[in-house]
Amino acid sequence: MSTTKTVSDDIQQYLDTIWYERNLSSNTVKCYRQDLQAFEQWLGKRIRDCTREDLQAYLAEHVVHGKASSSRSRFLSSVRGFFNHAVEKGLLSDNPIANVENPKLAKNLPDYLSESEVEALLNAPQPQESAVEWRDRAMLEVLYATGLRVTELIELKRESINLNQGVVRVIGKGNKERIVPLGEEALTWVTSYTKNARPKLLSNVPTDVLFPSKRGQLMTRQTFWYAIRRYAERAGIDRHLSPHTLRHAFATHLLNHGADLRAVQMMLGHASLSTTQIYTRVANERLKSLHAIHHPRG
Repeated sequence: MSTTKTVSDDIQQYLDTIWYERNLSSNTVKCYRQDLQAFEQWLGKRIRDCTREDLQAYLAEHVVHGKASSSRSRFLSSVRGFFNHAVEKGLLSDNPIANVENPKLAKNLPDYLSESEVEALLNAPQPQESAVEWRDRAMLEVLYATGLRVTELIELKRESINLNQGVVRVIGKGNKERIVPLGEEALTWVTSYTKNARPKLLSNVPTDVLFPSKRGQLMTRQTFWYAIRRYAERAGIDRHLSPHTLRHAFATHLLNHGADLRAVQMMLGHASLSTTQIYTRVANERLKSLHAIHHPRG
């Protein structure tokens, strides 16, 4: 591991230890080095001589200069690791960061598409053009109808969908199974796809994958993600999209139309209701913006 001359021996010993014992990436160690080095330079003394008051003053400067809570949290992680190491090695008797809490990180609201944008995206593939576009239309319909994760979607097997009952059986995180309704539109597209387009994609390769690549193999996340971006451009959607965009839209639109939060939690496969609750914030923000635009006193 490379060393930096301006880093004190105490810091370098700590960095060498975590690099060796925890097998951290060089980039992570570099971030720790930068945080600790900047702090020691600000202190004007050995970092092991830091007091709790020094820490609080340094963090206060972070706030004054408008540094994000994520930056402060990373700094505290770096310095907490150093002080724990120093106490363990007998370099310190008291840990000055023992009772200092990390700042609460703001939860960013997920990006999602409006209902009209989703409609435009779903209509972007042209099934009459090719079996690939027919497949993609069916995949987008299923994604929006069920809120599946992209990995769950591309790994679906033929037997995962019950066309008679109109449901999809998903094995999600933690190998947990859930049953999600498809809805009439998605069911119609999957039925027509499996009958008319899927056989053309198989290329005489036996597979139970519901949505194979054009070579009859398991599709990669990247391939489908590039397809979404291509269709978004075709639909005139000039916004940042993530692989979870339609999953976010699924949850938000359900809540906008009065769906029960716990039902949405079950369909998304969230272990905790708190994870799903962020979508209620999205729905509330949407209601606020509508009120501001349309209410005479908004």
